[in-house]
Amino acid sequence: MQVLSIEGLSFGYTHERALYDDFSLTLAAGEIKAIVGPSGAGKSTLFELILGNLRPRSGTIEALPASMVFQDPYSSFHPTYTVLNQIRDVADTAGMARYLDDMGLDEALLHKLPHELSGGQLQRASILRALLMKPKLLLLDEPTSALDNVIQLDVMQLLLRHLGEVGMLLITHEIDLANWCADEIVEIS
Repeated sequence: MQVLSIEGLSFGYTHERALYDDFSLTLAAGEIKAIVGPSGAGKSTLFELILGNLRPRSGTIEALPASMVFQDPYSSFHPTYTVLNQIRDVADTAGMARYLDDMGLDEALLHKLPHELSGGQLQRASILRALLMKPKLLLLDEPTSALDNVIQLDVMQLLLRHLGEVGMLLITHEIDLANWCADEIVEIS
């Protein structure tokens, strides 16, 4: 099942410079594609376009329901509300128990404030939140870059265990990570 189809996308913040000119991409459930390129090339802009937060000059974007895992888990959670309350704000937690063991999370951690969790724990909570939203498309914006190497591997293995449920589009600067996990690497310059 195709979860994302981009055809002939053109976009730029100014008319003088286009970040995308006739860009196309498809993604199916069970597939992971990595978007790589230098800073400022438009990788995060692509996610904004997919989510409908920006409008292309031309072309079409068709995406099934999507959720996102951000680079910095501390900035993606409000500091004064418990992690669980923030998950409940956007997702049904009825199926949460099946994910907790898989993610190595104790439910008691979710009753804490974000700053009371380690970076790895909070990023796993961010993935939990994204999966509980029941997306068909998971957008991953450098989800491991703020983590140490051991936790990076744990988080990526966790994500890959859920690949059968969704299609994943991964932004990364780490070409080794892209080579290790992606079915295809898309270079943006």
